[in-house]
Amino acid sequence: MDCRGLYWLFLGYLPGNLGCFKDTGHPPTLPGAHEISNKLTIQTCINFCRSQKYTLAGMESGYACFCGNEADLQDHVESSNMECNHVCFGDHTQPCGGDGWIIVFDIRIGACGGNYTYPTGVIYSPDFPDKYAASRVCYWTIQVPGSSAILFNFTFFDISDQTDMVELLDGYTREVVARFDWRSPPRELVNITGDFVILYFFSDRTNQAHGFALLYQALRRQDTRTTVLRGSDEDESEDASSTLGPHLSNSVTERSNSTTNERTSHILYVITSSPSKPEHNMPVWTIYALAALLILTVVAMVAKLLLHVTVNQSTVSSEPWIILYRPSTISLFKKKLKNHHGDLSPLVGH
Repeated sequence: MDCRGLYWLFLGYLPGNLGCFKDTGHPPTLPGAHEISNKLTIQTCINFCRSQKYTLAGMESGYACFCGNEADLQDHVESSNMECNHVCFGDHTQPCGGDGWIIVFDIRIGACGGNYTYPTGVIYSPDFPDKYAASRVCYWTIQVPGSSAILFNFTFFDISDQTDMVELLDGYTREVVARFDWRSPPRELVNITGDFVILYFFSDRTNQAHGFALLYQALRRQDTRTTVLRGSDEDESEDASSTLGPHLSNSVTERSNSTTNERTSHILYVITSSPSKPEHNMPVWTIYALAALLILTVVAMVAKLLLHVTVNQSTVSSEPWIILYRPSTISLFKKKLKNHHGDLSPLVGH
């Protein structure tokens, strides 16, 4: 990006530039600490106000720096940024207000590290919009409870040294999800699943550049019901598109649609595989009737078996029955033999 493009970036196309305000001087728009310098830049003013524990930094006429807080901007007239197009004395590519007009920035711009919990936000490289200093090691945490993913968009990226880098890490596992440097700059949106991401920046001792500006958008956690899922994804796509700008709408919509299809399949699987009660339960009287029928069947089978055995025994043993209960023919035969012969036959015993 050339100097003119960077200049228009500072003028208001990036969050962090809060606007251009009329400064009557009675009282000043930002009534806190102030200083003047013929080497003034946006970052030198921000660093000064940050050291003085203020939340806003304002530049006027190219050389004056004023500090204040959000409440100080109330009831002040905001104007077009063209009123604040005087260049900074310390860097002619940066805007530093105008005569009677002050351009105001959030002091979080250019901080080395920070913690972010809002659903949307912007993060700048250390010392931005000045070139980042040598030997910088910075961490930012982005943790938005309840979000299912966080979408990252690098709106500005300028790293010229081969060892300087920017990384996005999973906040829980510390695993590197994406890494960017001068050879592989970010060319598309980065979507990281989860609600906790760490942004890491490293610079060596040589070849400093302007760094990066990064917009992030937390995506809401989806409802598990498929009827709500479609509406949630559509709303989510609209929210992300309106926050990140019209030029991101197509990318966000495509990613959201693909995510919807994947999640819908997964949710339908969960619903169909989960245990549930049958819609029509069998009546209790039916169970009792079946049990009684089974018992009667068993009793009938047992009775039939017993009857069959009894009939067979009666048929086979009719003669033995007579022998047992009539006078024994063998006894009579023995008695007759004894009377006629007077002694016992060797074949007959007592």
